[in-house]
Amino acid sequence: MNIKQRTIKAPVSISGSGLHTGEKVTLTFNPAPENHGYKFRRIDVEGMPIIDADCDNVTDTSRGTTLSQNGASVSTIEHVLAALVGLEVDNVLIDMDGPETPIMDGSSIQFVDAIRSAGFLEQEADREYYHIPYNIHYSEPDRKVEMVAMPLDDDYRFTCMVDYNSQVLGSQHASISSITEFVDDIASCRTFCFLHELEMLLKHDLIKGGDLNNAIVVVDKEVDQEELDHLAKLFNRKDISVAPQGILNNIELRHQNEPARHKLLDMIGDLALVGVPLRGHIMAARPGHAANVAFAKKIKMLIKKERSRKHFKIYDPGMKPVYDTVQIMEILPHRYPMLMIDKILELTKSHVVGLKNVTMNEGLFMGHFPGAPLFPGVLQIEAMAQTGGILVLNTVPDPQNYITLFLKIENARFKDKVVPGDTIIFHCNLIAPIRRGIAQMKGVGMVGERVVVEAELMAQIVKKTKTDEA
Repeated sequence: MNIKQRTIKAPVSISGSGLHTGEKVTLTFNPAPENHGYKFRRIDVEGMPIIDADCDNVTDTSRGTTLSQNGASVSTIEHVLAALVGLEVDNVLIDMDGPETPIMDGSSIQFVDAIRSAGFLEQEADREYYHIPYNIHYSEPDRKVEMVAMPLDDDYRFTCMVDYNSQVLGSQHASISSITEFVDDIASCRTFCFLHELEMLLKHDLIKGGDLNNAIVVVDKEVDQEELDHLAKLFNRKDISVAPQGILNNIELRHQNEPARHKLLDMIGDLALVGVPLRGHIMAARPGHAANVAFAKKIKMLIKKERSRKHFKIYDPGMKPVYDTVQIMEILPHRYPMLMIDKILELTKSHVVGLKNVTMNEGLFMGHFPGAPLFPGVLQIEAMAQTGGILVLNTVPDPQNYITLFLKIENARFKDKVVPGDTIIFHCNLIAPIRRGIAQMKGVGMVGERVVVEAELMAQIVKKTKTDEA
């Protein structure tokens, strides 16, 4: 069953102070079109630059997750994104008139309430999930961080463990068996810090927006009344004491394992930066923003590789060709040893697919790494160019009377080795209409499902002269 994408019905705003900057900010969720995803817009910056919620745009994870793009930044975005993922909203443009999202109560629940008040709008396009295909691992041994994404076809599940060697917190676990449990079980869980961290942050003036209403403070050391009185004065409170649970009495825990649940919340928000909704089971031990983002990048890279493979049709080398070798020689002037294409498998007005069989019998292997034969990259480009030449010459009725001159080769990349026994399939696609006999093409060479070479080519066809024919 296909699930449709959805956005919100109307804009909705929420205001508060940034935890670290202390700046007042208004954040507005706006409806967005299909396939838009999550984007932030800094409306207080000239030109109102847009920042994509993408793990490749992460520039800092020291005290929350920060994104930067187009000369602007937004920080502490994980609680906002977690709310959107938890409510299964696909497309939203998030306006902000400051650099940091409002901390609110330190959880996602007020963002959830705002989004739900706007209502949801189902869209025409289907939601395209990425299904975790096999176990994907990430680890940081020095921090004892372990993360794994496992296949799960029909839902998005999380399991999280935290352990800070704290007698107060101990080892805590949290989990949800479905993303639909987020709103009731995870969204209201607040951020936390240890008392020694709070003191360091205060000393360096790094929590200007903190007021003890938006964080659980774990007391992990002996603390005297003088220090408690000092904290009460800093936060404009009559008094502060240590509750029986080993936390400051500024707030009461909403769940016994609220810190672990909040780490799970952060993980959901940070993994939204993969850029597509996921289907799978995420398990993590001792996660943090840096590890979450690194894990998101690993998953995104896998998605990118799989999509690049799916973009290209896999051809059967034994299929009946459009042109065989003899027919190719009637079109191209090249002859042994410079004829690099054995078959043309597909040909249209905008693309061509050619085949090159690499064999040890070719003379070049006598002098090119004879002990470990590799098909030279320069000849891979030549074979790609000849394939593209067929495409360009196909635009004239008498190709035998023309030759192809290559004017430019750009962005050539050699991604994997080619050895005797390999069959390279070259795909050349026009990237602009042919004008005045000049064609611009993107070429890709593949061995099976492996991309081995790619380049952008520019070529021109010119009519043969008597000198060319001689």
